[in-house]
Amino acid sequence: MNIVYMGTPDFAVAPLENIIKNGYHVSGVFTQPDKPKGRKYTLTPPPVKECALTYNIPVYQPNSMKDGTALEILQQLNPDIIVVVAYGKILPKEILTLPKYGCINVHASLLPKYRGAGPIQWAVLNGEKVTGVTTMNMAEGLDTGDMLMKAQTEIGENETATELHDRLSLMGAELIVETLKAVESHTLVPEKQDDTLSSYAPMLTKDLCQIHWSDTAQKIHNQIRGLNSWPIATANVNGKKVKIFTSRINEQFSEQETVGKVLSVNPLVVACGKGSLTILEIQPDGKKKMTSADFVRGYRITTDTVFG
Repeated sequence: MNIVYMGTPDFAVAPLENIIKNGYHVSGVFTQPDKPKGRKYTLTPPPVKECALTYNIPVYQPNSMKDGTALEILQQLNPDIIVVVAYGKILPKEILTLPKYGCINVHASLLPKYRGAGPIQWAVLNGEKVTGVTTMNMAEGLDTGDMLMKAQTEIGENETATELHDRLSLMGAELIVETLKAVESHTLVPEKQDDTLSSYAPMLTKDLCQIHWSDTAQKIHNQIRGLNSWPIATANVNGKKVKIFTSRINEQFSEQETVGKVLSVNPLVVACGKGSLTILEIQPDGKKKMTSADFVRGYRITTDTVFG
């Protein structure tokens, strides 16, 4: 079976590698154009491009999928199926209908929940206990195609979006190979999505970062976990901005009057609207990430300090 693969970020690397390692022929990889990164704006290839090149697979990086250039390349490659994992571009109908077996997408949620660009992060932000990955036939709508296979996993109470991202990438790698085998054996039974059960997971923005200490400890904990490793939950301490990377629900302190007040410095515990939170990793503006113990020592944090 001749496969064309479309993907861009780290999440899409493991599925590509697993497809290759299971003996499938990948005749071409489509990925986003190289982008400038870092302070020096060094032109950097996407992770999927780097992966494809290590396997000597031709890489294509069209700026648009709608001007006919990509379609012409695909017609020459003549794929039996196109596998799409976090590509980041919308495919027009003429590409969706080109391959014999259509286009199959790996989506990082249990559809129809969390359609959209940020399913992993929003599952954590919303305090979900369970999530997973879904393979589906791609349609013109946003993540609305018929579902093919699913794999489910529990979300750890302290698991960050970054940690969940890495696990779901590996789960997606296994599921796409299972799906491809079912395509070959003609055993797939597509299932239509129930739109009444759908929810949307938009792309994250920095507007989500500011912590409101009047929220419950659980909600803030979910915010910190869900925004790790981008764009990172933030607070203000002694007039300076800090980023908070990891936390734990604190069981010792439960009733307090002033939200944001430091209740303990060893460990660093902050009062919330309901309950309190232990801060583990923190990064002052312009400094490196550090343990909360180092932060307390270096920034003179006391039980009179109030986080804003």
